[in-house]
Amino acid sequence: MAALNEILPVEAVLLDAPAADWREAVRRAGDLLVATGAATDTYTAEMIENVERNGPYIVIAPGLAFAHARPSPAVLGTGMSWVRIAEPVEFGHESNDPVELVVGLAAEDASEHTAAMGALARLLADPGTARALREAPTPQAVHALLATGEPAAARGGGEPHRILTVCGNGVGTSLFLKQTLEGVLDRWGWSAYVTVEATDTISAKGKANEAVAILTSREIARTLGDVGIPVKVVEDFTSPAEADRVLRDTYDVGDTYDVRGTHDVRDPYDA
Repeated sequence: MAALNEILPVEAVLLDAPAADWREAVRRAGDLLVATGAATDTYTAEMIENVERNGPYIVIAPGLAFAHARPSPAVLGTGMSWVRIAEPVEFGHESNDPVELVVGLAAEDASEHTAAMGALARLLADPGTARALREAPTPQAVHALLATGEPAAARGGGEPHRILTVCGNGVGTSLFLKQTLEGVLDRWGWSAYVTVEATDTISAKGKANEAVAILTSREIARTLGDVGIPVKVVEDFTSPAEADRVLRDTYDVGDTYDVRGTHDVRDPYDA
């Protein structure tokens, strides 16, 4: 699988770009995907249409939007872009506006970019690294920081518990949340007992009977409606602390619960 710095080249980084509104901000990210050969202008229009159709669920954390659309003929090759907006813009998100950083993704399929997504999610989950990325003075500085990310480790299947992370297309924001949840599960020691699957809204309805819960944005939760299992809203897809809280709420447990029922689990965020 491609590494983060391979699918997000320095030429795809734009800092302090002017944008009058969210559409122009997304268009800036799309222009970079076009310039680096990852997509055509049609894909940029598809990213904008995705927000118009599904709402601002792509605003996955305070100040951060993850612009993407479904894989389509407009995608020429998997690639990402990074746009820091000169003046933050409103996407209409209830808690994460205004947006100052737009990361664009063009994906040929739902698997090729998984490792890079995991690396980016881990980098943004670290407060120091996230701050350094947002404050980087040059595209070269951003790219150097992104190059420190490592591919996500492969995980086995067969776990008795499944959690679904859901977005409009199943290849973007849901993968961000999946990586954050898996990081928390690793720290808990639950990775062998709970699996996280990223999927889209249509597939989620068919898979709901195989899962214990769905975790998603407020906008997508409204779209899903009643699917027969708990649908829990996550505001900040990059926050391990929020993922920890939602997981504890999902299993209705405190700091000493173990899904296997055999030994205590220490609070991973207990200093």
